[in-house]
Amino acid sequence: MKKFENVAIKKGNPKWEESILRQIPIEDKPGEIRTDFTRDYNRILHCTAYRRLKHKTQVFFSPKDETICTRIEHVNHVTAVSYTISKELGLNTELTNAIAIGHDLGHAPFGHSGERILKQLGNQTFWHEKNSLRVIDKIELLENSDAKLLNLNLTYAVRDGIVSHCGEVDEHSIIPRNENIDLNEIVRPGSLSPYTWEGCVVKISDKISYLGRDIEDALRMNILNDEQLSEFRDILGHTKIKHLNNTTLMHNFVVDLCEHSSPEEGIKLSDELVYLMNAVKDFNYDYIYKHRRLNNYVKYAELILNTIYETLAELYDGVETIENIDQTKNVYPKLSIAFSRWLKYYTLQMRWEKDSKFQNEILYDLTKRDDYIQAIVDFMASLTDRVAIELFEELTTF
Repeated sequence: MKKFENVAIKKGNPKWEESILRQIPIEDKPGEIRTDFTRDYNRILHCTAYRRLKHKTQVFFSPKDETICTRIEHVNHVTAVSYTISKELGLNTELTNAIAIGHDLGHAPFGHSGERILKQLGNQTFWHEKNSLRVIDKIELLENSDAKLLNLNLTYAVRDGIVSHCGEVDEHSIIPRNENIDLNEIVRPGSLSPYTWEGCVVKISDKISYLGRDIEDALRMNILNDEQLSEFRDILGHTKIKHLNNTTLMHNFVVDLCEHSSPEEGIKLSDELVYLMNAVKDFNYDYIYKHRRLNNYVKYAELILNTIYETLAELYDGVETIENIDQTKNVYPKLSIAFSRWLKYYTLQMRWEKDSKFQNEILYDLTKRDDYIQAIVDFMASLTDRVAIELFEELTTF
């Protein structure tokens, strides 16, 4: 028997019924052969937010080099790593797959810099894990068999794993919490462990997946110099790993974690690999994430997002707002058409039409300016790097 088989989320586990619970009953399809978690995986795979990840930033903004890691590649790495770990430990691989593929749906354009900019602009509580929960609960829509648009309506275990996937991994092992809580009441990022062991696996797989990949990209972008690489080799010299490449780092982290984890001790690494993970993370922050070339681009991202935000904020006019936006189509058609459509999807306006296909939750009351500002933040968070740049160029071109 594999070490975690008795605590995997499956029938018989005390957490099973809570884990597969949805906010509303889901459509029963004739001859359905998929499990609840596989259905969640498929629903995420087919949603627009997942498709946009191919043009969202991991570290290097809107890279022209197509081999540089984007958010969708990172998601695929996390899915692969968490699948390998959960399979080896005897956990539910369908659950880890669903959490992993959806864990970064709420990222803003321009990576974590975009996240910080949106927080400063219009929403002091914006953080990408919570926004990922908002995306899967309220924003992303799928057609049902009657061609009606509904929210994704995922299971509790997948929603929980997504909103709690972040937070630093250090000397402490990761052990799931026992409480089934209202996920919308979480007010601080990284404050809770996931509800399931599978969620814990995705949480550490996220770290395993980006550290080495970011170094590979930095090398390709000439961000790192020989002296810094020498320092990294010194870090490796304290471990059994003698050569830098992403697959070697990931392999060693995965094998070590599977060897040292147990239901009694939690999901954990050996002391040697904890040292390596923290050392690589510190190295990346010192020499990659704070590099002056990235800092220059952060200023560009701030200009782009500030310009879009200020343009949209000035168009607020209560219940006349959508009409106000539509009147700007001759000036900046891409932005006005896209944002007007966004508002119509999540206000009462589309419900006025006969036989409306929209049956999703209404998010915004345009008589309230705060709701309108939230709509701007939601819309901007959905943008890819490329589209944000296109909208900025439209606003600054005569």
